[in-house]
Amino acid sequence: MQEKNTYWIAVLPGDGIGPEVAREARRVLEAVSEAYGFCVEISEYAMGGAALDLYDDPLPPATLDACKAADAVFLGAVGGPKWDDRTGDQRPESGLLKLRKALGVYANLRPVSVPTGLADASPLRADVVAGVDLLVVRELTGGIYFGMPKGRTETEAFNTMRYTTEEIERVAHVAFQWAEQRQGRVTSVDKANVLVVSQLWRAVVTAVHEASYPHIALDHLYVDNAAMQLVRAPRQFDVILTANLFGDILSDLAATLPGSLGMLPSASVGGSVGLFEPVHGSAPDIAGQGKANPIAAILSVAMLLDTLGENAAAGAVRRGVQAVLAARYRTVDLWRDGDKQVLTAEMGALIAHHATAGEAVMTG
Repeated sequence: MQEKNTYWIAVLPGDGIGPEVAREARRVLEAVSEAYGFCVEISEYAMGGAALDLYDDPLPPATLDACKAADAVFLGAVGGPKWDDRTGDQRPESGLLKLRKALGVYANLRPVSVPTGLADASPLRADVVAGVDLLVVRELTGGIYFGMPKGRTETEAFNTMRYTTEEIERVAHVAFQWAEQRQGRVTSVDKANVLVVSQLWRAVVTAVHEASYPHIALDHLYVDNAAMQLVRAPRQFDVILTANLFGDILSDLAATLPGSLGMLPSASVGGSVGLFEPVHGSAPDIAGQGKANPIAAILSVAMLLDTLGENAAAGAVRRGVQAVLAARYRTVDLWRDGDKQVLTAEMGALIAHHATAGEAVMTG
């Protein structure tokens, strides 16, 4: 009898609604692992504000060590007003930046899709967003968030936007390789008319394209125009490639297209261990009320399974989400007249059931 694959997953529930959505992501992960014939060993660790409360450190050494040793890391959410008085390395979010750097994940993947049945939940016109299917590839470990020098005096503050050719090349390869699996188009976003660092970005992306991916369509947009195009005609995009700051802003803007941040997963890749997390924040205003939408967390699990090579299980998770949405089950963020409103745990249970029912289950 063939021995089952076993994967060790480090789960960081975090703050606010993080533990609630992480619980449902774990439920679905455990359900599909049983149905598809592999094992997951899951251990939970403190991070963010929760870790500050326990250890006065947003990323305790034990958490970091566990993440480095894991096959994959799942994060719920970090931060909240409780820790607003913290500064610098004592902020919950600083633990996330430190974790990304320690894992060596330099490319953040944020898929955004709007099924026709959810188009009316968007703040934009349904005919504009229906059928959107794009991927934002954001450089994650360079740029203005990490560039030195940075600092603040009594009358001045400064940050440095800095990129090397190597940093741009490696994330460009990620974007072009994803485009090969999708519709074959990359839009590189920069501010090359103003920023010298963007001029290097554009030159390097163009060189990578010409040398290795001439069969992929490439165009360039300034970031302000890209933001306008995302809300004016989002279906024109396939893969959007951009730097850390611009990617942070544009991916959050794109996240409004389906009408809720609770729909959007993400993966941070490039190192030896991937980091998977929903795009949304900790939403402390609804924490503990069972109102959180766990779909982004659950779809992040699907991305996690893809990177582990468990593609059939990943597909089952996505089909489970589609089946539940098609049956018009909705958490409060997406609910409209005629829908069936459910709580966080009910949504997770429904998706786990549909992901492992009928044809989705492999018995071999």
